Amino acid sequence: MIDPELRSPGWRLRSPSLGQRLLPLARWATRAVAPVHDPLAEGVDLECIGLSRSDGSTLVVYLYHPHRRRKGGAALLHSHGGGMIMGSAPEHHARAAGYARDLGVLVASVDYRLAPEHPFPAALEDVHAAYRWLLSKAEAVGINPMRITVGGDSAGGGLTASLCQRIHDAGDPAPVLQILVYPMLDDRTGRSGYESIRGQLVWTPASNRFGWSSYLGGHPTGDALPEHAVPARRKDLTGLPPAWIGVGTLDLFHDEDLEYGRRLRAAGVPCEIVEVDGAFHGFDAMFPEAAIARAFRGKMIAAFERATT
Repeated sequence: MIDPELRSPGWRLRSPSLGQRLLPLARWATRAVAPVHDPLAEGVDLECIGLSRSDGSTLVVYLYHPHRRRKGGAALLHSHGGGMIMGSAPEHHARAAGYARDLGVLVASVDYRLAPEHPFPAALEDVHAAYRWLLSKAEAVGINPMRITVGGDSAGGGLTASLCQRIHDAGDPAPVLQILVYPMLDDRTGRSGYESIRGQLVWTPASNRFGWSSYLGGHPTGDALPEHAVPARRKDLTGLPPAWIGVGTLDLFHDEDLEYGRRLRAAGVPCEIVEVDGAFHGFDAMFPEAAIARAFRGKMIAAFERATT
């Protein structure tokens, strides 16, 4: 049952599912409804950085500098949601600026490439490049490279999990924490024949299949997928950074998120799991002032502060 704070007349029916025909409209709609947001109103200065890719294109990273900054040089590398097929860092200014304000730390938000135009590993390469840039420029931007947290919501949470796996395998300095907000971790969720009370609102099984197929592109399905493409398919999770996972009980990703958390713990990785009863996918973004959303955000902030203090 949906939490009373999250109910509205529009939630009586199942959300429409995305496909190739609806994708342009969905992208337009996400841009149209994104709030016009001035980070300065949150006491945050915005800086835009351009990083060169190997193909000559530019990766844009937005830096949010809070006016009131904590001592110790902690930072957060953030990846936005959107099912790997929608969204942008500018559309998530409000979330990123809010993190910078509430945490009192530098937030770097990555405007990674989207599928299906840019399938795996494009998005992962972008967030990894941003992470390495943040490490290399730590002194210049006033952070401690040993106090970097990586995080994201939905698809951004899945990218964050993949990033941590890639960082581990590449031998890069590890982040102190990975924050996975209802992360998109497993391409097997929502396959044909899937029936559940979960995934009826916002992000459906059909949308999930389309998102994953777009991201994986021409790669084969099954166990032969490339390394780091699907976080949940990694067999050995040993040695990954500590994690915080938060998800609602009505979210399509509920089961895969709890299973990933269980596997992290079994591999000896500290992992805090927060379940929100009666919450669907993206509830905290849609109802940010609801007590249930504020409590969820408070638990995430507390985990960040414990890891970076």
